[in-house]
Amino acid sequence: MLKIKQSLVLLFFIGISNIGFSQCAMCKAVVETGDISMAEGVNNGITYLMVFPYLLIGVLFFTLYRYRKRIKN
Repeated sequence: MLKIKQSLVLLFFIGISNIGFSQCAMCKAVVETGDISMAEGVNNGITYLMVFPYLLIGVLFFTLYRYRKRIKN
């Protein structure tokens, strides 16, 4: 049973990685057109999308830290 689950998880991750590569090719094609403002817009969009998961994880860890600190006292 464990081998079947491991195989399914492996196939899932292989399928997801193929989807990710196609998105990178689309962004690369848009940026290679030579328009500087479009390239800056794509970079700003990527930065904007990356910031929020890190903020959420930071808030989660800070909340857990305060919770554990309060329990010890």
